[in-house]
Amino acid sequence: MSQRQVLQGRELWAGAPTGWRRGGGGVCSTLPLSPVFEQYQNARTRFVQMVAEQATRPQNVETLQNAVTPGVPVLRSVLIHDEAPRSQNALQPVRINIPGIMSLLRPLLLDVVPTIQQTAALALGRLANYNDDLAEAVVKGDILPQLVYSLAEQNCVYKKAAAFVLRAVGKHSPQLAQATVDCGALDSLVMCLEDFDPGVKEAAAWALAYIARHNAELSQAVVDAGAVPLLVFCIQEPEIALKRIAASALSDISKHSPELAQTVVDVGAIAHLAQMILNPDEKLKHQVLSALSHIAKHSVDLAEMVVEAEIFPVVLTCLKDKDEYVKKNACTLIREIAKHTPELSQLIVNAGGVAAVIDCLESCRGNIRLPGIMMLGYVAAHSENLAMAVIISKGVPQLSACLSEEPEDHIKAAAAWALGQVGRQTPEHARAVAITNVLPVLLALYMSAESSEDLQVKSKRAIKNIIQKCTYLPALEPFLYDAPPNILKYVAGQFSKVLPHDSKARRLFVTSGGLKKIQEIKAEPGSLLQEYINNINSCYPEEIVRGKEEGEEKEEEEGGRRGGGEGEGEGEEEEEEEEQEEEEEEKKKKKKKKKKKKKRKRKRKRKRKRKRKRKRKRKRKKTMMTSLEEKTPRCCRETFKTYLTTSV
Repeated sequence: MSQRQVLQGRELWAGAPTGWRRGGGGVCSTLPLSPVFEQYQNARTRFVQMVAEQATRPQNVETLQNAVTPGVPVLRSVLIHDEAPRSQNALQPVRINIPGIMSLLRPLLLDVVPTIQQTAALALGRLANYNDDLAEAVVKGDILPQLVYSLAEQNCVYKKAAAFVLRAVGKHSPQLAQATVDCGALDSLVMCLEDFDPGVKEAAAWALAYIARHNAELSQAVVDAGAVPLLVFCIQEPEIALKRIAASALSDISKHSPELAQTVVDVGAIAHLAQMILNPDEKLKHQVLSALSHIAKHSVDLAEMVVEAEIFPVVLTCLKDKDEYVKKNACTLIREIAKHTPELSQLIVNAGGVAAVIDCLESCRGNIRLPGIMMLGYVAAHSENLAMAVIISKGVPQLSACLSEEPEDHIKAAAAWALGQVGRQTPEHARAVAITNVLPVLLALYMSAESSEDLQVKSKRAIKNIIQKCTYLPALEPFLYDAPPNILKYVAGQFSKVLPHDSKARRLFVTSGGLKKIQEIKAEPGSLLQEYINNINSCYPEEIVRGKEEGEEKEEEEGGRRGGGEGEGEGEEEEEEEEQEEEEEEKKKKKKKKKKKKKRKRKRKRKRKRKRKRKRKRKRKKTMMTSLEEKTPRCCRETFKTYLTTSV
């Protein structure tokens, strides 16, 4: 045995308990301790590995969560009472009741063996990722400050695991995300973005994205920590996974407010994002398109900056992508640009965007259609020419198909709104919508008790917008038989406008039974509907109208003999109130029109008076010039003319 081994044995023996020394003495009595330490280390390793593995299965997480352990004594700084002086605050042992497995994993984060530390952090992250109760247990157990401190000290494997725990805690709610911010996690995560290891950068960017996505305050905290420029650098890294997460983080930051989006723009993010639209990786394209749409949605200036990055017509190729979410985000980006101004919508139309979106609607189903439907509605709402571009590109039949095929009410409501925006422009637009036989579908959705309130409101508005511009009477005639009174008055109003000027329409209206149906309508005296009926009746000879009325009276008498009258009020109280309000509005409109006409007449009179005065002045000048010219000698006439012209 060497001298060194002898000295080590003496040191161990001097520090050993007295009970060990009685056992026979010598250095050999310390040798059985090494298997004990190995066994303890192996047990810790097996324990954290088992917990980390079991935490991947949801059925085991609840068992681990409910396995309540007794309080674990730990050293921490505790305020005894709020009233106590600061001198009493000290490090002292306190028993913390941490639910389940957390109390056993927490001390292992400070283990001397790096593998145990990393596996314990991984297990904590998987548990916290499962639900908000376990994430809250991590916060209450004061585990986050420990992880944040070790982020700056440990190796890359531990940094990834610690960032995973912070991400798992912060993703559940704004309160838990705020807890990660309060413990100083942002500065450490931003430092990790400067790490050489791409995996550490990815984990840190992912955690920052989950914190920023909750609200504007948390996003502003991420911006204030200096994360945005580093995230833009991460986009330029060669690793695809890092590009994806960095683009997602920029998207989550910019979606909350124009100021945050402007912060992302100021560091040059748009140019780098636009370059990656044609990247073959579908998940990366998904995140890039999402980030650009969140930037463009806030204001006209930001939308123009996105357009100036030359995303058209490149972004239209994404509408033919195999991945449905790439299609959806591409439609969303086009929608967010188109909604701002007619000029931006015209740019999209010129690039072929409307036709491309319509083709995309035909190839997909469900919620993927929603942004494309809304984009067509926004384009059509801006002007007559843009609405006509939607019609020429065969957008109306596709919107009608979406209205009929989709089972979800919110998609139907969007399609109804878009059709209303197309049809409200001019009679030509309304006719293009009406001939697709979409009006009966809208009426059925409005009258259905199964339709949601939003769908009923949007269907009614679309019907009203289309009918008030529609002069194609064959499409309106079915409404005389099926429509409720609050819709019927718009239909009667259109007939009263068209029939006085169209003899062929008057003849068809009689032969089709429309005039007879008009006589059957019971309107309140003095109401707008009654006024429209009177206007329609005035288009025909009295003999025809009386004949129709006599026939109706006979039918009513026969019906009364058979089974009694069915005389009840037409519609509910709400509909009557709506009718009264609309009648008042129309009366107000008429008054306004009369006032405008009077103003125009006054202006015309003033213009005429001014013209007359000018003519008189010119005549006077001419007569004066000619008289003076005649009086002057011939030799001086030319000089006199120049003098008069210059003086005038």
